[in-house]
Amino acid sequence: MQITAWVIAGLIAILSIQPALNILSPAQIMNTSYDPLDLVNTYGAFGSVGQERLNVIFEGTMDETPDDKANWKPYIYKGLPVLLNKQPPQIAPYQLRLDWQMWFAAMSSPEEYPWTLNMMWKLLHNDPGAVNLFAGNPFPNQPPRYIRAVLYRYKFAKPGNPKGLWWNREQINIWIQPTSAKDPLLVKFLKSEGWIP
Repeated sequence: MQITAWVIAGLIAILSIQPALNILSPAQIMNTSYDPLDLVNTYGAFGSVGQERLNVIFEGTMDETPDDKANWKPYIYKGLPVLLNKQPPQIAPYQLRLDWQMWFAAMSSPEEYPWTLNMMWKLLHNDPGAVNLFAGNPFPNQPPRYIRAVLYRYKFAKPGNPKGLWWNREQINIWIQPTSAKDPLLVKFLKSEGWIP
C-alpha cells in the first residue's frame, strides 16, 4: 500500500510540473487539463483583472420624491468601490460575501439576482444583519423612505490627479427603480418567495 501511494504521489508530482510552470507564466491559461486522464489541471475563475468594472450601488433617500433631484446617500461596501477618493482595500485572504455577490450581480440583471430585492427590503427596515454587511449605515436613526440600486462603470483614475481620486465613474442606468417599504409589487414578490410572511 505504501509503495502504491508513493508511485501515485510521484506521478502526480511529475504531471504537476507543467501546470506549475503555467501558473508562473505571464500568459497563464486557465481551466486547462494537462493530461488525458484529467489528473492535474489549472484552475482559476479569471485569468486577468480588467482596468474597469461595473458596480451596483444601493442608495437611499428620505426625500418624498425619489427622482434624480433627491438627496441619495450610498451604502458603502467594505471592499467594492463606491467613494471616488477611497483607496481599494487589501482584504485577501478574507472573502467579503456581499461584495463578491454584488460583483457578479453587476454583470447581470436584478431578475437573475432576485435576492437583491430582499436586500433592499431589509435596508428599508434598517435590518441589522443586512446593514452590517456594509461599511456603515447612512441612515442610522431611521430607515430611508426609498432605496434604489444604480449601476455604475468604475475606472481607475490617473495617478497624481489634482483631486486625489482613485476612481472615475459614470452612471450606466438605474438597476432597480426607487422602491419603498410600502411598494405592493415588492411586498407581493417577497411573499411569493417566502422571504416575508
